[in-house]
Amino acid sequence: MTARASASAIGVVLLLLFGVVLGGVVAAGAEAVAEAAGEPELAGGAETGSSGQTVALSLRLDGDAVALTHEAGPPLDLSETRIVVAVDGEELRYQPPVPFFAARGFRGGPTGPFNLASDGVWSVGETGSFRVAATNAPALRRGRTVSVTVYVDSDRVSRVRGTVD
Repeated sequence: MTARASASAIGVVLLLLFGVVLGGVVAAGAEAVAEAAGEPELAGGAETGSSGQTVALSLRLDGDAVALTHEAGPPLDLSETRIVVAVDGEELRYQPPVPFFAARGFRGGPTGPFNLASDGVWSVGETGSFRVAATNAPALRRGRTVSVTVYVDSDRVSRVRGTVD
């Protein structure tokens, strides 16, 4: 009976050891994959920010209209927020000074939280939009890639990209 009992005990110990080693291999592999991926990509083509604060945005482009929807993350106080728009990697000559009513390089007043008449806070579910005027450059034309980067103070909290329809 002693030989049988020790064989069972050795088998259990070997199975436990195998499980621990296999778990370590899986964990190390998952960490390596996560490291290789770099910054995670968020829904709508958004990237995480450079600070601890991250905001998920979605971008809709239609001709000269740029619409950004706050999908997830903390509300943004627009008095501390800066938006930088680039077309094919080149920043617009005039950037949208959110919130605003009328600004050089933009057609009409913006909508949603970007409008000066809003409460000045951009919360989840809200969409802000503006139209880029022909006096701004580079022009938003069909097929061009537009990136919008959002900063709170000097910290980047999101970047989203899309192609003009």
